[in-house]
Amino acid sequence: MNQEYPKVSIITVVYNAGALLEKTIANVLAQSYANIEYLIIDGASTDTTLEIIRKYEDKIDFWSSEPDTGLYDAMNKGIKAATGDYVWFINAGDTIYKTNTCENIFKPSHKWSDIYYGDTMIVDEAYQEIGLRRLRPPGQLTWKSFQKGMLVCHQSILVKLEIADLFDLKYKHSADFDWVIKALKKTKSIRNTQQVLSAFLDGGQSKHNIKTSLKERFDSMKNHYGLIISILHHIPIAFKFFWFYLRKGWF
Repeated sequence: MNQEYPKVSIITVVYNAGALLEKTIANVLAQSYANIEYLIIDGASTDTTLEIIRKYEDKIDFWSSEPDTGLYDAMNKGIKAATGDYVWFINAGDTIYKTNTCENIFKPSHKWSDIYYGDTMIVDEAYQEIGLRRLRPPGQLTWKSFQKGMLVCHQSILVKLEIADLFDLKYKHSADFDWVIKALKKTKSIRNTQQVLSAFLDGGQSKHNIKTSLKERFDSMKNHYGLIISILHHIPIAFKFFWFYLRKGWF
């Protein structure tokens, strides 16, 4: 690993989201950090996505466009194609919070950690800030932290490539929950960046499939933490989720 600045593989997954993709591409290309590898994985879009990718392809390190079985299959292709020290998923419509975010994460004097994590800002379709994500990252993250829910979303966590498993495709809407836990189990060092890392566009896949997503998360929790612990934690998680959604209209 480069002792000065590690290579960060930023992966954008997209399917028929041409209206959102250019915002994400421009945001990634505007980053001031010098050692970024940018990959775009498209699921054979039929809208303007390919046109936009080709517009920027001289600045994109790797891109592909072919059918896949869904979001997490595409994310797996991104992991397989990545050559960086870390992988970071910033999917179509999402953005890195500031242009100097990576520089603020990787200080030359630091010993590099296996995982870096931070907070997430929720934005609306006009990219106006709604507020910080309902679930806030803990001061010290461990694999047991997710007993309380997905406290850190995958847009705000950077994982060393060598400990990044492929996403389990049996989960259609919550494979990221399972993926992060597995990475946390492998890590020897985790650093809280103490900053907002990404802006997440409100209305993602899990939000439109809430019941299935919660069922999948429970299954993953059961596999990692056991049935009894999962039941005890999942009931209040579901209650807090729906209560927050009823009051705020977002999560």
